[in-house]
Amino acid sequence: MFILENYYNEIKKELLNYEITKKVKEYSINKSELETKYNVGKMLIEAQGGEERAKYGNGLIKEYSIKLLKETGLEYSERSLRQMRQFYLFSENEIWKPLVSKLNWTHCLILMSLKEDIQIKYYINQILTKHLSKRQLEEKIKSKEYERLSEETKNKLSLDSTQEYEITDFIRNPIIIKNTKKDEKVDEKALQKLILENIPSFLEQLGEGFTFIKNEYKIKMGNTYNYIDLLLFNIKYNSYVVVELKTTKLEKEHIGQVQIYMNYIDTNIKTIYQDKTIGIIIAKENNKYVMKYCSDPRIYNTTYVLN
Repeated sequence: MFILENYYNEIKKELLNYEITKKVKEYSINKSELETKYNVGKMLIEAQGGEERAKYGNGLIKEYSIKLLKETGLEYSERSLRQMRQFYLFSENEIWKPLVSKLNWTHCLILMSLKEDIQIKYYINQILTKHLSKRQLEEKIKSKEYERLSEETKNKLSLDSTQEYEITDFIRNPIIIKNTKKDEKVDEKALQKLILENIPSFLEQLGEGFTFIKNEYKIKMGNTYNYIDLLLFNIKYNSYVVVELKTTKLEKEHIGQVQIYMNYIDTNIKTIYQDKTIGIIIAKENNKYVMKYCSDPRIYNTTYVLN
């Protein structure tokens, strides 16, 4: 009982110090908040007899919560103390341990609800590289952004950070397109229009570095004019990107069409300082047999859903 009382006194001291720090040093509040919650979580684990026994030690947490309110006036609920205990365990994961201090408490609460380590690592990197707000992070998780990555990309993410990624590695499958018209069926022109209504969302779902050049990009082959649905450029990989939209199942003719457009861009527009053009076919339904026998590794396919 004496040992448990010591733990309680240390936890009370830690939380009181935090309250003082919060008022005096607003500029370092995030660091102070995470350090405090980490320290409290660690002491709670120890007071409950270690990580395994801590799973069943909520009675002690309830006791501490009541005493803190009675003796200090600070309202730290059982739930908030359990979250601190969980945060300590979360922070000790070697996969993302060096990165936790760069997050805020709200981010951590959301991430702690996820189960898969590589999924958490992926969203941590998204937070840090794109400076995501709470709402933006929640939207990404709700849209199952990680789950829509290819298995090959997930395998790369599970390895060390020195992995080299291809331009197509982060194309989501499916691409989610907001259907503002609420039409059950759309043709290719209507699909293109829906994409253009929120082009930033579309580009983000393709991965990093994609920029929009033009829709219905006009090219002349002989005496005939053709129109590329969407012409993009990827700044990161220094290459043009031809995007063709199909509201049907992927067919072999689609491969030939996009390949011709890619070759045209390479011959007539691409400079010697740019990498070869890639092609992305976005179809209503995939056809694994067509892609299996596609000999051009520059062509990638994915699907779309209207939301």
